[in-house]
Amino acid sequence: MNLVKIGNVDVGEFPLLLAPMEDVSDPPFRAVCKENGADLMYTEFISAEGLIRDAEKSVQKLDIYDYERPIGIQIFGDKIESMREAAAIAEEADPEIIDINYGCPVKKVAFKGAGAGILLDLPKMQEMTAEIVKRVNKPVTVKTRLGWDEKTIKIVEVAKRLQDAGIKALTIHGRTRKQMYKGVADWSYIAEVKDQPDIHIPVFGNGDIDSPEKAAKYKELYGVDGLMIGRASIGYPWIFNEIKYYLRTGSKTPSPSLAERVDVAKRHLEFSIEWKGERKGIFEMRRHYTNYFRGIPHFKPFRSILVQSESSGEIFDTLDQIHYYFGEAELFE
Repeated sequence: MNLVKIGNVDVGEFPLLLAPMEDVSDPPFRAVCKENGADLMYTEFISAEGLIRDAEKSVQKLDIYDYERPIGIQIFGDKIESMREAAAIAEEADPEIIDINYGCPVKKVAFKGAGAGILLDLPKMQEMTAEIVKRVNKPVTVKTRLGWDEKTIKIVEVAKRLQDAGIKALTIHGRTRKQMYKGVADWSYIAEVKDQPDIHIPVFGNGDIDSPEKAAKYKELYGVDGLMIGRASIGYPWIFNEIKYYLRTGSKTPSPSLAERVDVAKRHLEFSIEWKGERKGIFEMRRHYTNYFRGIPHFKPFRSILVQSESSGEIFDTLDQIHYYFGEAELFE
């Protein structure tokens, strides 16, 4: 199998990408995903207006670390000049890739013409993309959706316009903006893009990949160059290595033990506190505990401490107690 390249960036034979997820894909989360097999990761999406105005929240999202590489910085916005300048600012942070968000479905983004909203104005989308490509030296990629709704699906045209504008890879989420995250992702449209004889950039599929079996099935059915994984990785970074093992052997690896779950949760918390400081690091870690320990019976008392405590010492002690209390019983089979 040939190596997949995004411009001059080698991302492996069949890369597994960590999706950019707001309030999730920060450096601490990316660290544990990288340790568990993610080949290419993206930052949370960053507002172009926030970057050019030097807003603290936007600028902090530019933080990337050598252990994460290769990594892409994702930006969004509705103004071409702002996106040009934001791309240049993002490039100064020295990622391998600059990514453009043409897929965010939330109202406050899409209804302003950014994210998936630009799918209603394909000439502007193409012009904006071309301007960003001209402004930076890094490879530019795009993540998008099928269309605004089922009546406006023009993803083949979108892909060709974006390729003509100079992007080096395209990730397609198999839902429309109207669907948000509901219903089933329709990968037949992704396959249609991949099957176009004049599409020569890598095409990655996104949407509903939540098991090694499904990853293997979709790889075979739809012929994509790699997979982007989002929600299934939250609290379960092991999914990347599990997919790789299944694709290589046809067999499943054992589920992570309780000790492994505790260890990764502790490492995630350590990274979170180191990056954000004690108070914010503790607070923003709270959304992850339920997923790390999903399936444990009688977990509620421990969860209450984890999501209410403001003491890192108490939280680390509680994580140790979880392991001690439940032992190594096969809780996750």
